[in-house]
Amino acid sequence: MNLHQTTKSKTTKQPGSFLSGWLVTNAFMRTKKFTELQEMFEAAAKKAGIRLKSFSNAELLAGMKLRRKPDFVLFWDKDVLLASYLESLGIPVFNSAKSIALCDDKGKTFLALKDSGLPLPKTVLAPFTFDTVGYTDLSFVDRVTARLGLPLVIKENYGSFGMQVYLANTREEIVERLKEISPKPCLFQEFLSERAGNDIRVQVVGNKVVCSMARHSDTDFRANVTIGGKMKAYEPTAEEKRMALKACKALGLSFGGVDIIYGKEGPVICEVNSNAHFKNILECTGVNVAEAIMEHIGKSVRKRKK
Repeated sequence: MNLHQTTKSKTTKQPGSFLSGWLVTNAFMRTKKFTELQEMFEAAAKKAGIRLKSFSNAELLAGMKLRRKPDFVLFWDKDVLLASYLESLGIPVFNSAKSIALCDDKGKTFLALKDSGLPLPKTVLAPFTFDTVGYTDLSFVDRVTARLGLPLVIKENYGSFGMQVYLANTREEIVERLKEISPKPCLFQEFLSERAGNDIRVQVVGNKVVCSMARHSDTDFRANVTIGGKMKAYEPTAEEKRMALKACKALGLSFGGVDIIYGKEGPVICEVNSNAHFKNILECTGVNVAEAIMEHIGKSVRKRKK
């Protein structure tokens, strides 16, 4: 079967087999891009025989009483404290609070993967500074450029859709960028110029690669579709699949999107997303990741309940 063909999912409904779940989203991200994903999850849950009720993080944190715990929570947000609270009540949360925290902070992602044996760009974490102080001494920049060379990539630790990622060609550009983003945490990475503007997104669900796409930009070193990149369906190599699965396992993800770029010696893990948006990959490949996620959660929770 071709990786990108949509298959007819078998509904797991049986008498008395309905599961109840909560879909948690962010109260303050209500753009079309986010509401469409919510609707896709709700439709996929119905197809999988799951009663899914949607709540925002604000609704839950406002003190709504838990008259009855759901069988699980699909946590489509990055409110790690709320995810941790729900876990403390004994509710299975997908993805876990720990996994979301590791993926949301690029510095933590690097630390979690650096000893995994996976190929990563050479990376230097920026030194911590205080909110009220910022960087009063930028001499450390010389040590960063000596290790990584120029140009190099600066990434804010928190950012999505290719935003908060910058290419600096000179020491002066690094200094100016740090003045702009300080005191936000960030890191520095070597610039892999071999195939700049190209990457692949590999979508993993339940320790399986369910689909992937190649992205390309003619005008930017970042290939993200949100900032102008183009996409096409792509069949990953065996090595790229292995890397994506190993990265998700190292981060404890039940599902995730793995971005792979290319260096002189082959594919390299760029980033891993715990809440990877999948509307573009659906349009590109025809694979509905929401259905794959709901089917995986349903099987996992039913197995636990036996």
